[in-house]
Amino acid sequence: MQTTHQRTPKKAAIASLLGSALEYYDFFIYGSAAALVFNALFFPKLDPTAGVVAAFGTFGIGYAARPLGAVVMGHFGDRIGRKKALLFTVMLMGLVSLAIGFLPTYDAIGIGAPVLLTVCRLLQGFSAGAESAGASVLTLEHSPEGRRGFFSSFVMVGYALGMVLATVVFLPVATLPQEALYSWGWRVPFLLSIVVTAVTIFVRNTLHETPTFEEARTNNEVQGRPIVEVLRHQPLDVVRVALATTIAIFQSLFTVFILSYATTTAGIDRAAMLTINAVTIGLSMFTLPLAAKLADKYGRRPLMITSAVGCALTLPLYFMAITSHSLLLIFVVAFVNMTLFFSAYNGVWPAFYAEQFAGTVRYSGMAVGNQIGNLLAGFAPMIAALIVGEGSFGWVPVAAGAAGVMVIASVAVYFMRETAFTPIDELDHPYRTSATLYAQGAGR
Repeated sequence: MQTTHQRTPKKAAIASLLGSALEYYDFFIYGSAAALVFNALFFPKLDPTAGVVAAFGTFGIGYAARPLGAVVMGHFGDRIGRKKALLFTVMLMGLVSLAIGFLPTYDAIGIGAPVLLTVCRLLQGFSAGAESAGASVLTLEHSPEGRRGFFSSFVMVGYALGMVLATVVFLPVATLPQEALYSWGWRVPFLLSIVVTAVTIFVRNTLHETPTFEEARTNNEVQGRPIVEVLRHQPLDVVRVALATTIAIFQSLFTVFILSYATTTAGIDRAAMLTINAVTIGLSMFTLPLAAKLADKYGRRPLMITSAVGCALTLPLYFMAITSHSLLLIFVVAFVNMTLFFSAYNGVWPAFYAEQFAGTVRYSGMAVGNQIGNLLAGFAPMIAALIVGEGSFGWVPVAAGAAGVMVIASVAVYFMRETAFTPIDELDHPYRTSATLYAQGAGR
């Protein structure tokens, strides 16, 4: 039995926070660069609209590599330990981000530039495919009973911190004269990612392996093929996590597509939109752990379902606020849908998704389900750019489609097991029951 004194929840939470901060710092600076400059730097031969779609395509292609990263690194996370897998992912992510900062543009090497950008984005996606799931599992398995949601929420506090860091770096860059922005300014945020990488590696290296993994290793329960085992014994849990994760389209629309839509179509000042994004997401550093604390007390599902429905209802209001050109109204609606509703969902899912799986396959199950669901989020900005219409209500197809996806996510959560009050050692029950029945059937 695992005891509280064996765990280091605060250190695990900090280590996970820093890794998520790096992942989402990279996410936001790449998304901002794709929305504002990559079309001109890497796709100058295309007309502006096609260039934006192509830039968003490179953003989305990173998500296509995430399931592969989830399978590969989830395998190693369940086989050799959470800590080793997470050290590799953060090193890869940091080095690739640094490489993007040194990439030559189309004017320098022609078609090779977007090809190299795509390769870097694929490697980023591979790394990110295992980061959030691994960090969630690591923190969950170090957390005391009754507070698993609270400590695991710091994975997504890192998301908010990454956004704030990205904006602090990108905002002054975005206000540079166009010549300076296009020649060297856009590179600065990518080069600075090495600082977050170094700090994260240092902190993670001081952390012990989780009690759950150590117990599995001691009892010779480490699975040889964890991805095969989780798909054999918990396939519906993987599917439900994937469907619940589709709500992530809200994040990619909010931070990437809507940034582009507001600054180009609606004519809102880009510095103002970046600031609104940063403030509303930055404030979620406080609402994320609060929501998780409520979920520890009252349950995961009620809070997540309410939050998903709230996101679906308020996204159209956000587009309306943008077309009104009122910065105050834009901020108020962004606060409601991002800081309150979406952050409440974000604060709970790191623990909730991880709790759906047995300890011996937890990393693989969560990572694969999470990243299959994230595929839609990756391509959401590109899809939105293709279906957005003309005029003041051109955003309606985008908002309607996104709202439908959020409703699907809420239904998936409804059919997931409530795990807030289940001891961590008893979360294995569905897996063990299936494995026992499978073994009995094979023995006949």
